[in-house]
Amino acid sequence: MSLSIVFLTFFAMLGMLLMGLPIAVTMAMVGMIGGGIVFGWPFLESTGAVIWSVHNENILTAIPLFVLLGELMLRSGIADRMYVAMAAWLGRLPGGLIHTNIGCCALFAATSGSSVATAATIGTVALPTLGERKYSMKQALGSLAAGGTLGILIPPSVNMLIYGSLTNNSIGKLFMAGLIPGITLSLLFMCYIAVTNWGPEGKREEKVSLQDKMRLSVNLIPPAVIFGIVMGSIYLGIATATESAALGVMAALFFGWKSGRLNLEFFQNCFVQTARITGMILLIITAAFILNLTISLTGVVDDLTAWVVSFGLSTTGLLLVLILFYLCLGMFMDVLSMQVVTIPITYPIMMAMGVDPIWFGVFIVLMCELGMITPPVGMNLFVVQSVRKDGGNINEVMWGVLPYMLIMVGFTVALMIFPQIALWLPNLMLSPS
Repeated sequence: MSLSIVFLTFFAMLGMLLMGLPIAVTMAMVGMIGGGIVFGWPFLESTGAVIWSVHNENILTAIPLFVLLGELMLRSGIADRMYVAMAAWLGRLPGGLIHTNIGCCALFAATSGSSVATAATIGTVALPTLGERKYSMKQALGSLAAGGTLGILIPPSVNMLIYGSLTNNSIGKLFMAGLIPGITLSLLFMCYIAVTNWGPEGKREEKVSLQDKMRLSVNLIPPAVIFGIVMGSIYLGIATATESAALGVMAALFFGWKSGRLNLEFFQNCFVQTARITGMILLIITAAFILNLTISLTGVVDDLTAWVVSFGLSTTGLLLVLILFYLCLGMFMDVLSMQVVTIPITYPIMMAMGVDPIWFGVFIVLMCELGMITPPVGMNLFVVQSVRKDGGNINEVMWGVLPYMLIMVGFTVALMIFPQIALWLPNLMLSPS
């Protein structure tokens, strides 16, 4: 197939997305029309088998379970109590409660698996307090938007699940690969906050006694236990990703019961929201597999791979080009769209270049993190802006996240130089029986 047709099709898809067509509709239309033109009616008949096989994938069962886990954590009041406990431990650092934003985002991300839920939940809890204590809104909003992105890197991660299902890679290994990079990125964010708030002008909270810190630390037990159950069962080979998600849901239900929040309205809100989010994700994945079928049958990937190789770029050079590519896409595409549109094309090319598939999963998720805070349409920018009550300008959020974007790009380069940051834990983990 001519490469000019490939690029024309790609930009036609981008055009349809900019016109407001849903990503699932766009991909399904391109996939079915393209396959129908090339192969005729037999291709359209085969799409039924593709849809059936997608929805019978056992691994996709983990998606609604992890979404439900996040909803249970969100609505059981754990986030409010967690913020108070983290503030007691981190408030004395230069930057005060800005550190608490990052710490709470990292801890909540380790149980919810969703960046949007993380940014919205921690933002709702934190912004009133930050406003009362006269913190810089630019710093506060930037830390919340950037900290929220940790939800798709620190496991469990719905976006890692999607990458694994599209590329047929181990979800357990992908989760483990995201753990050290996620923690490292959180610490880098906190280092930046400490450096920029060093000195007498930097904000700090009042000292809290060790006794009060220990008393408040009880509120950190629920997220820590849930994270330990989910990731510990995967690391030790006791459970698959789907089974670990189910164990996490059971633990979240227990803590919800302990808090006295379990009632009919609680369950209705959790289940309805889970059904909405899961339905959207699975519809997009179904459309992505239809498009993938067209791509694989037409030999597009082989042509693109040969074209890219002809430039003589090294693996590092190609990855740097991809960073620029994803930065541009992040300006007008949401994260899920970026994943399902680009992975079927970039993944085979990078595998042909000898890149480790688990490492590349972490790279893709880092690029998606950048997309979530890249103006003008980064999802987390609007999420954080929507939960603030002062009606300020969204430019404050955009300028606030800029240093974190630079940190993430720099960390991605470091990950290219030292790939074992992501691969060390996956290489140690045991396989489930």
